Amino acid sequence: MLIIQGITKTYPNGVQALRGVDLTIGRGLFGLLGPNGAGKSTLMRTLATLQAPDAGTVSLDGRPVLDDPQAHRRALGYLPQDFGVYPGVSALELLDHLALLKGITDRRARRTQVDALLAQTNLWAHRKHAVSGFSGGMRQRFGIAQALLGDPRLVIVDEPTAGLDPEERNRFHNLLSEIGENVVVILSTHIVEDVRQLCPRMAILAGGAVVREGVPDALVDELHGRVWGRTVAKSDVASYAARLRVLSAQLHAGRTRLRVLADAAPDDGFEPLAPDLEDVYFAALGTAGAA
Repeated sequence: MLIIQGITKTYPNGVQALRGVDLTIGRGLFGLLGPNGAGKSTLMRTLATLQAPDAGTVSLDGRPVLDDPQAHRRALGYLPQDFGVYPGVSALELLDHLALLKGITDRRARRTQVDALLAQTNLWAHRKHAVSGFSGGMRQRFGIAQALLGDPRLVIVDEPTAGLDPEERNRFHNLLSEIGENVVVILSTHIVEDVRQLCPRMAILAGGAVVREGVPDALVDELHGRVWGRTVAKSDVASYAARLRVLSAQLHAGRTRLRVLADAAPDDGFEPLAPDLEDVYFAALGTAGAA
């Protein structure tokens, strides 16, 4: 169990990245959803003890995290948005080196774990190839392999599917789902579909604060009967946005499809729509922006 209480962080330039974040996260996949600049990466770096908060506490399985960062890192697997690799070093050699740095000093145990992780991430056939030459999806799978070294109790993945093609994205989803059965996994992303497909629980972060939290399906159900749609000319979008709470506007065949949040049909031209998690996301961001 990961318990986050009152985490606040303001950078020297005056930007308040986190504003009293409180979350309780159990075993399994937890989605942290938010736009760029919401504070997701700041929170992930704080949980990984790569930076200290100004205030607040974090505990994992009852043990304070911030008091002993080195001990916490032994129980942590972290896949940041971007990570560098040594040029020309094979996946097998690099993962073995990282396992040694993680404290797995027994050579036989280290090789057993490295081989198992390369197989689990479907990289065994590429183990002798340089990681620097891997595709984006293969590199992300290698990132998960290194994050799982040492059997961590907490795994953090920050924007893991950004830039992946659909096939690699599906493969990565399956891998995350598999590892999420046994440990706490935090998936930080701005891609709503990733959270919808993978996470039994989620939170939405905006402006450095948690603005919604819960079970995705339950959050969607709260909008039942309140989402309406209409296709309008692109030139009319601004006038609708001025008087209605527009959740999204998407182009379709040269015209714009509006999704609007309202307790009743705004006018005769709107039809009821089944809500989805993207509606929840945009509704939460709209509420945060109006606060």
